[in-house]
Amino acid sequence: MEDFVDELTRGNVSQVKTVLASVVMALALYQVALMAVGYGKVRVPFLKPKAASMTHRAVGDAAVAVGVFVAFLCYSYFGVDDGIEHARGEETTRATIHVVAGSLFVVAVVAKVAVVRGLRRFDRLLPTLGLTMFTLFAIAWLTSAGNYLWS
Repeated sequence: MEDFVDELTRGNVSQVKTVLASVVMALALYQVALMAVGYGKVRVPFLKPKAASMTHRAVGDAAVAVGVFVAFLCYSYFGVDDGIEHARGEETTRATIHVVAGSLFVVAVVAKVAVVRGLRRFDRLLPTLGLTMFTLFAIAWLTSAGNYLWS
């Protein structure tokens, strides 16, 4: 699988992951802003709450699709154990935090999709699930793409 990913990214796995993860991070920030409007916490004259909520869902679907591709690149190229074993000192901590945050993010996505698509009695948890997803993705981004961009 490593060879496939390497060929797919033309040998630029880290750079492709960084760009795509940064796009997802920008979309995640947009998602938070949309739901602030959707829940009526922020009012803007050009965007109604219902339109913000519908846009949130469409943008979220796109962000998850790109995020799943980034996760595929991560796991298939770097793996979990390899990435942590090859890191040393401070890097081991960073890699471990990245793997834990990324894995918990996937759990949070599944939970939120389950609530939206079928477990409607848990609707009250949607803001908490959404902010949890944002926080976990931000941690995963900071410990990968953010680290790559600043080093």
